Amino acid sequence: MIKIHNLGFPRIGAQRELKFALERYWRGEDSLDALAHTARSLRQRHWLAQKAAGLDWVPVGDFASYDHVLNTLFLLGALPTRFGIDPARATQADPFILARGSATQPAMEMTKWFDSNYHYLVPEFDRHTTFAVQPRWLLEPLAEARALGVAAKPVLLGPLSLLWLGKSKDGSDRLALLPALLDAYASLLATLKAEGVSWVQIDEPVLGLDLPANWLAAYAPAYARLSPLAPQLLLATYFASVADRRALIHALPVAGVHLDAVRAPQQVVSLVADWPADRVLSLGVIDGRNIWRADLNALLAQLAPLAAQLGERLWLAPSCSLLHVPVDLAQESELDPEVKPWLAFAVQKLNELKLLAKGLNQGRESIANELAACRHAIDSRRHSPRVVNPLVRQRLAAIQRGDDQRHSAYPQRAQAQQAWLRLPLLPTTTIGSFPQTSDIRNARAAWRAGQLDTDAYQHAMQAEITLAVRKQEALGLDVLVHGEAERNDMVEYFGEQLDGFVFTRYGWVQSYGSRCVKPPILFGDVSRPQPMTVAWSVYAQSLTDRPMKGMLTGPVTVLQWSFVRDDQPRADTCRQLALAIRDEVLDLENAGIRVIQIDEPAFREGLPLRHADWAHYLDWAAHSFRLSAAGVDDATQIHTHMCYSEFHDILPAIAAMDADVITIETSRSDMELLDAFAEFDYPNAIGPGVYDIHSPRIPSVNEMTLLLHKALAVIPAQRLWVNPDCGLKTRNWAETEAALENMLTATRQVRAGLTETV
Repeated sequence: MIKIHNLGFPRIGAQRELKFALERYWRGEDSLDALAHTARSLRQRHWLAQKAAGLDWVPVGDFASYDHVLNTLFLLGALPTRFGIDPARATQADPFILARGSATQPAMEMTKWFDSNYHYLVPEFDRHTTFAVQPRWLLEPLAEARALGVAAKPVLLGPLSLLWLGKSKDGSDRLALLPALLDAYASLLATLKAEGVSWVQIDEPVLGLDLPANWLAAYAPAYARLSPLAPQLLLATYFASVADRRALIHALPVAGVHLDAVRAPQQVVSLVADWPADRVLSLGVIDGRNIWRADLNALLAQLAPLAAQLGERLWLAPSCSLLHVPVDLAQESELDPEVKPWLAFAVQKLNELKLLAKGLNQGRESIANELAACRHAIDSRRHSPRVVNPLVRQRLAAIQRGDDQRHSAYPQRAQAQQAWLRLPLLPTTTIGSFPQTSDIRNARAAWRAGQLDTDAYQHAMQAEITLAVRKQEALGLDVLVHGEAERNDMVEYFGEQLDGFVFTRYGWVQSYGSRCVKPPILFGDVSRPQPMTVAWSVYAQSLTDRPMKGMLTGPVTVLQWSFVRDDQPRADTCRQLALAIRDEVLDLENAGIRVIQIDEPAFREGLPLRHADWAHYLDWAAHSFRLSAAGVDDATQIHTHMCYSEFHDILPAIAAMDADVITIETSRSDMELLDAFAEFDYPNAIGPGVYDIHSPRIPSVNEMTLLLHKALAVIPAQRLWVNPDCGLKTRNWAETEAALENMLTATRQVRAGLTETV
């Protein structure tokens, strides 16, 4: 009998219960016990839902109140020593100190989980790092699951992936820590075995990356150390192919291996040809990263030969954890009725697994009605006239060589821009958004519910824009923003005004901690029926004599942060988005907005996980950005923003985007990213973030002054901007004004020193 299991379930809750519980706790409105109760209720609800879906094994340990990598550090007792927390005495409140910072310590660095929009907290290692297993962090939820009658499969992040995803804070070799780390894993796995656990899922997603030879060579001895002491180990890989690691995969002393058959379907034939006779093969056949309904008829045809070959050693699962998709499509009573049958969220994906197993175990006739419904939905999407727009296709085909190039090189543009803008040395700005207060959210909700008419809503948003402009003027910022009060999300706002998108009401996914996003569903060809931001930017500019930035989201980020159609190359979809944004850029310029920021925080996120595939992606991604921006005059200044990514290895591509000013996140990494920009000799202007907006902590003037001096050591003052590291929508006004005041004070002090040396 074919078995089915899951690698992980969304944590936030169908109604974002975890988000709201976290934020109540952080505001001091709820106790830690109340937060723990919500977390426990969610875990149990999700386990029971998976049990009801017929899963043979249900993941335990995938739930995290903030981040699963952070949970792993507490489980192994590998906490950064700078926080002064004893792992043996750590409480449920302590992870939030590491995640959000303390009065004396900045938060741990955060970066993207592979090429997804989920952010994890980066482990901090040094040559003195020790490990002290604290099994209670896993044993307690395991006991909860078992009390519910759930067939529990504990989930662990594997040792080599944990080390690879971390950073050495003293330059030491992380791999040198492996023996001590394996001792900790061995102790933990032996404890689980003593508890009667049958299977443990141990995730090693970095096995699909371009690892150095010594890291690859460490896998076999590492698992030879662990396997004899452990329950049966299911080593899970995902997001990339491991076909070129065939010999290693076959030689690993584990009881089973999970392969991603959605992102890398070609690897299955290569690896399964002589699959070891004593090993389970888990195939991730349901897409854990996107929301399109699976073609069950096609999957059954593909899986039937494997089922005949492997029998009960064939397990089926989603391609990866369902963390990356919304919880339940059944809630979406207002979703476009034509598009809704094309979709599947986490709950529906589990049902797809159940149907596949039933069809393979009992025959296709046992699910004949479900297969007919699936065939109808797949055909409906394939033939819908809303998916293809001939005018968009014609415009895309008409793009000419040079359409993605500015009129002049950066040095000439910089002169024209300074003549127009007359900015001081070290100009100051923010990244775009200001606090989304309860008044703003309530007004938007009332307008969407029809309780507030459009004129009243617009007046309310104009009042918020006026407030933001006046506060920026009082602070003394040089280039202002309108604050984006009218925007629900930096991608959703634009998707709502572009053809080719539909939207959910409850389609939330976790980005980090309590931060959730509701990705638009990009199902068809993209075009812009009318201007999207011009009226708001023109109103804001009318309030001040200082330059006002027009704020847009770039084509690559809209692509990456949407659930994107899978029926054409992503490059084509991105170019469609670029043309729509190009129209908006030109309308802003024609309306007198001469500073325009086209945010691309997801630029590196879209990078393929294997180096061999980078060049193609970087070519079309940089081309799409330039295509969106290149139509403007030299005197119009184009900004872009990128955050929480490692850029060291793609700086030529970032330079090829040819933005006049790039703002980047550097505060959590203590400006270390700037070293790469200096070594590369990045040619245009840079605004390194001088403080971390993702933490409520307000850095001192002295801290920001030191960061500015670090920046000046590698970036000429004439090309250095000063700004926070990201938008301020998640902060309150008190935090925002205090931090910006310190930023402006630090800037004035550093400017004075520069003036004295001239």
